[in-house]
Amino acid sequence: MMADILIIAGSISDKGIVERAESVLKKKGMSYAVEYCSAHREPERLEGIVKNSNAQVFICIAGLSAALPGVVASRTKKPVIGVPVAVKLDGLDALLSTMQTPKGVPVATVGIDNGENAAWLAIRILSL
Repeated sequence: MMADILIIAGSISDKGIVERAESVLKKKGMSYAVEYCSAHREPERLEGIVKNSNAQVFICIAGLSAALPGVVASRTKKPVIGVPVAVKLDGLDALLSTMQTPKGVPVATVGIDNGENAAWLAIRILSL
């Protein structure tokens, strides 16, 4: 399937946030796909997903150490939007992890649990 936006969530427990992003994308008629894949538990599968995707923008939803957005950004030159998830420490751990990727591996970061803003940002990026 060809999708302009690929949402990757680190765990099925992030489904509620995925659904909030989907609601915006559906309302705006955007083409998107969803994958569930852990950067820690399935690194080879994640690399294949990113490498084989035709998406123009990636939305990555992850909590705790929130490695997923940074790993995806390290595997593509396309825009990556990170959505930190409130699992522990009210999501502050995930927020800081998502925001503090190394130089040269940028990840745009939206607010904790804010799948809607990730969708809106992806739409704006695609409109450029």
